[in-house]
Amino acid sequence: MKIFWFIPTHGDSRYLGTSEGARECSLDYLKQVASAADHLGYEGVLIPTGRSCEDPWVVASALLPVTQRLKFLVAVRPGLHQPSLAARMAATFDRLSGGRLLINLVTGGDQIELEGDGVYLNHTERYEQSAEFIRIWREILTRSHTGEPFDYQGKHLSVTGARLLYPPQQKPHPPVYFGGSSEAGHALAAEQVDTYLTWGEPPAEVAKKVADVRQRAAAQGREVSFGIRLHVIVRETEEQAWAAADALISRVDDETVARAQAVFARMDSEGQRRMAALHATGGKRSRADLEISPNLWAGVGLVRGGAGTALVGNPQQVAARIQAYADLGLDNFVLSGYPHLEEAYRFAELVFPLLPQRLRDGFSRPGLNGPLGEVVGNQYVPPVPRTSAS
Repeated sequence: MKIFWFIPTHGDSRYLGTSEGARECSLDYLKQVASAADHLGYEGVLIPTGRSCEDPWVVASALLPVTQRLKFLVAVRPGLHQPSLAARMAATFDRLSGGRLLINLVTGGDQIELEGDGVYLNHTERYEQSAEFIRIWREILTRSHTGEPFDYQGKHLSVTGARLLYPPQQKPHPPVYFGGSSEAGHALAAEQVDTYLTWGEPPAEVAKKVADVRQRAAAQGREVSFGIRLHVIVRETEEQAWAAADALISRVDDETVARAQAVFARMDSEGQRRMAALHATGGKRSRADLEISPNLWAGVGLVRGGAGTALVGNPQQVAARIQAYADLGLDNFVLSGYPHLEEAYRFAELVFPLLPQRLRDGFSRPGLNGPLGEVVGNQYVPPVPRTSAS
């Protein structure tokens, strides 16, 4: 199991849909989040991409010096990047980071945003282009270890004599992550990627997607790993967790929800359509309306595109829901919470101790020797709490 956190390059706040309690997306703040994730033992961080975000490659490069082990899941965008340039960027970052790069292949789903970036392909054509892009990208990086050139003639992309002189540290190339809920997305995942990511749908729906991609990959003699993208709202008691969920959307008005949903509705992303279907918006705000599966809450998706669901509950409940997804074959968990700095600590402190010992060992980080917690009465060291995890 690999637990990831999130770098909020599109902004961060205590309340969704408002500037109240908002935080500036400064380099200093992003460094704090990345350093916390690195120190706490998260596997890596996802850096989002799109018009509403700071550029992920620039941000990832800026965060390298303040981290030691943290991996960076960084986007490549067919149509915005050329595969040869993306391969050089990936190899350079992977070498300079000591092998800490992961690649997020993003096809895009907002036609208006895509046209603003000069991409005029429809949904089908974008997936065709993405398949060609990642095929070329992978081959250039793989051949860089032997120095062989690569030729490719495709419908959307072609290269002649493509060559990379500085290979990546990871062989044959940094792992490729990808999420797509359409049939074209599943086909691309089965053929090309290393890890398929789904947004946080109920377990039964996630199981269907895993089974389909796994079957498609097996038919091509491949194996694909799986992961899920979720928000988390964990507190010491279930009542406190649901109160925090209510507070997160307490400043959102109906006009803001309607404007956000209008943008999401225009997208041709099947994943976004599935996210929107999880909450019949219509002004609904209560837990009964938005808890779509035990401890799975769709409130975030009222105003946030992409990942719109959160696991809500006490530590034992959240750990149990994570285990339920793991039992379906998912081993990559890309998590986030508002605000991202505090919630990185809260999740690690409350949930990491409940994970199996073999997983907790991976979260341990070398540090200074000394007592944990504040010394009591100037002389008594607080005892280390026992855990029931095995």
